[in-house]
Amino acid sequence: MDDAAHGVPLTVAFAAGVLSFLSPCVLPLIPSYVGYLTGLTAEQVAERRGLALLHALWFVAGFAVVFVALGATASALGSLFRDSRVWLARAGGVMLIILGLSLLGVLRISFLMRERQFTLARKPVGYLGSAVVGVAFGAAWTPCIGPILGGILTLAAAQAGLGQGTALLAAYALGLAVPFLLAALALERFLEWFQKFRRYLGWVDRIAGALLVVLGILLVTDRFTLLANYLQGLTPQFLKNRL
Repeated sequence: MDDAAHGVPLTVAFAAGVLSFLSPCVLPLIPSYVGYLTGLTAEQVAERRGLALLHALWFVAGFAVVFVALGATASALGSLFRDSRVWLARAGGVMLIILGLSLLGVLRISFLMRERQFTLARKPVGYLGSAVVGVAFGAAWTPCIGPILGGILTLAAAQAGLGQGTALLAAYALGLAVPFLLAALALERFLEWFQKFRRYLGWVDRIAGALLVVLGILLVTDRFTLLANYLQGLTPQFLKNRL
């Protein structure tokens, strides 16, 4: 894979994280997660925003550790086939297409759609307890983020190094974390926004599925750098210097 493409997966991974947050299995449960983490009602959360934000920060730190570890593992496995990276990228492209078709409803992959059950009858006390809940969330996934997360892990395995694959999952975790933190900080506004957005929930999986299919086709046809060059043309110079 061309070096010019390294910055593109990070953009894609962040967008995938946002789409995971917006997925029909996650978005409606956000108020419940915030309430479970803080032990407060929606009205009390509005009065104690700082407390809610701190619990949310520990929660996202918990699932970020899990996702980054998965990314490092996928990259390490991919590095075993370093000499066959072109074919690994093409095989990954095929996997992305299959995962995309799963999100579009064309295929059904049962093991990705099955939720791992991590039941915590009572949340461990304190901020560390919120981190434990985050780890459980990251380890269990949910039926909606399974194909999206699987697609990002596939991209991680196709990266040229361990650091790049780890950064890919860190970007994914960030895309999932930022809107969650904003929701915890302004839960009442989130509830108002959700009532307007819920009619579009069905489109989230379609957009994510289409994104994975397009990325898969680009990898299979060895045209991934075309997307890199296009996005680099849209990226401000000061951001390019940081990538």
